[in-house]
Order: sequence, then C-alpha cells, then structure tokens
Amino acid sequence: MRGQGRIYQRKYRDKRTGDTKSAATYTVEYYVDGTMQRETAATYGEALRLLKRRQGEIAQGRRVNPAGERLTFDQLAEHLVNDYRANRRRSLERVEDAIAHLRVAFRGYRARDISSDMVTKYVVERQADGAANATVNREQAALKRMFRLAAEKLGGYCPAIRMLDEDNVRQGFFDRPAFEAVLAGLSDELKPAILTAYITGWRIKSELLSRQRHHVDVEAGWLRLEPGETKNRKGRMFPLVPELRAVLERQLAATREYERRSGQVVPWLFHREGTPIKSFRRAWLAACKGAGLARVVTRGDQAITYPLRIPHDFRRTAVRNLERAGVPRSTAMAMVGMRTESIYRRYAIVDEAMLREGGDKLATFGETEHTAMVMPLPKRRRDTDTASDTASQR
Repeated sequence: MRGQGRIYQRKYRDKRTGDTKSAATYTVEYYVDGTMQRETAATYGEALRLLKRRQGEIAQGRRVNPAGERLTFDQLAEHLVNDYRANRRRSLERVEDAIAHLRVAFRGYRARDISSDMVTKYVVERQADGAANATVNREQAALKRMFRLAAEKLGGYCPAIRMLDEDNVRQGFFDRPAFEAVLAGLSDELKPAILTAYITGWRIKSELLSRQRHHVDVEAGWLRLEPGETKNRKGRMFPLVPELRAVLERQLAATREYERRSGQVVPWLFHREGTPIKSFRRAWLAACKGAGLARVVTRGDQAITYPLRIPHDFRRTAVRNLERAGVPRSTAMAMVGMRTESIYRRYAIVDEAMLREGGDKLATFGETEHTAMVMPLPKRRRDTDTASDTASQR
C-alpha cells in the first residue's frame, strides 16, 4: 500500500543458514512533515488499521506521536502520581488509593486499548463491590486526568467517561465501643493522634499530624491551629477538655522521655521515634479488619479490603457528640472548623441513641399532658355565687 504510507514485512538474512526470511511482524511506514515514521503491528489487519488511523490523524492536523501507541496504563498512573507530587497536592494519598482500584481492572493494557465499554464495566464492578458513586467518580476522575496529562502523546485520545449521580452525604460515625476496638489495633505511636481526632473532629493528616509541641498550651488549656493552616485558612482553637488534656500530657511526657534517650530534639506533637507521621492507611485497614469493621472483596486473584469506617468519620462523630452535649451550634462549628451551617447539618448525624432520647422526652411530655387533661376542673365562681344568693334568700 503506497502513496501516503505502506505496509510490508521486513526481509533479513538468517546468519546461520544464509537464507532470506521475512519478519514475523508487519512494518507500517508513513510521512509526517516530510519525515518518515515507522511502527510495527503483529498482523496485516492491525497494520492496515494503524495506517488508516495515522492517515486520518494527519489529515485532521492532529499531532502524531508513535510513542503514544506504546503507553500503558501503568505509565499513565506513574505520570499522574508524579504530577501530584510535583504540585504538592494534598490529595496524593487519595489518588493513590484510586489508582490501586483502577490497576486491578486496567493493569497491562495499552492506553489506547482502554475503551469506554471497559470503563463502564469497571464502574459496574465497583458498584457491585459496594463502592459509593462518589468514590467511583473520584476514581474515574483520576483516570480522566491520566489521559489529559498524556493528551499530546495519545493524540488527544481519551475514552468517554461518564460521571455518576452522587449522594455524598456519608452516614458513618463511631460509637465508643467500635472506636476503642479500632484503637486497640493501632500502634502506640498512632493512638494519641487518633484519640485526639475522635475528641476534636479535626482532620488527621492536614490538621493534627502537622501539629508541633508549641501548638499545645497546657497552662491556658488550648490546642491551636494557626491561620492559613486549615482548609478555610482561618485559625482554630480547641479547649483541653479532661480527656484531651490527659492524652496530650501523656504524649508530651513520652516525647520528652524519647528526647532524653535519643539525644535529639523532636518538635512534632505526634511522631514515630522523632519522625513526623506521613501516612497510616495500611495500619488503619489492619485495625478496622481486626475490629470487624472491614469488608473483603475478591476480584480475580486479588482480595481487596474495604474499611467500613474511615478517619473522616471522626468529624461526624465529634459533631454528633457536641450536639448530644448541648453545645451551641455556633460554638461547635468554631471548635470543629466548619464554615457554614449547611455543612454542619450534613455532619450532624442523628444516631439511634439520640432518637431514643427524643422518644423518651416525647413520652414524658405526653404523660404530663395527659395528667393535666384528666385533672378535675375547679368549680366555677358563677355557680358558687348563685348558691350563696339562694341561701341568703331563705
């Protein structure tokens, strides 16, 4: 096939026999801006389709990059992680988790072989695993970002990715027994930070693990976040209630003891032998699994563990506890760090105990009202006056 390109099998001489032989693969040749480009295909049919696609791309003025044909999903995933690290995105851990799920379905595939039908199949399988639509959408967004980063190499190719409708108001929270079961499965280095998150509802990675010792004012009784350190860029303070004070005082004492033994200065409030804690995802999965708060799903030859509770559930738990304690809403919002009342209401989950308490209050009110209704009415003054008048006339 000549003109704008051709397909042929290369000839070579066998060094052992001296015979001329044809290569097992087919070579595709075409020209881009006067420069010859060569690609190979396993069969003639594949080579013909490849050449026609290249001719179409050239006719449309699209950039042709043969290297894009060899790009695999794993390479796309690596580029995405590097992009997040280079831009210091705080959601790196979340995107790595999304990639772990995507890799189960797309590992080994060339980027151009990932079709819209494959993406739809992936969505159906994730939903069957019990993943929420919001979770699946975050994973699809990661996949879409991969293709956008490689758009130049792939000639703009990207499978159609359709986002799902979301109902992202989570209902997860911890009751005390479940929390203590998870806490028991964590290492001693993690327990103080997790217990602090349970009490305060502060974000663990960005707001607690970044705390240094000077952010704790034991005498004044505050744990502080400086302006600019929070998601809404505002500072925040949480009072050292007795349980929180006890946790932080033990942690400070343990840090001083470590400094004495090691001879090094540790500025961090929570740490692993003087080193700041960066990630605890695997430890969390293991603790949830040990506490019976995880689900294991088998896909192919892989067993994937899904925790039934996530660290962000501590925010919902703290809001619920503040509501149950009768803390005014504006005060609770300032303590946990929520900008608007609408966001606060999403976190103010009513659990079974609160509903039962409400039922008890209603029952008490009903009994009181019923008693008031059956009490004998006092005798009317008019009847008394009439009886007196009749007696006097006699």
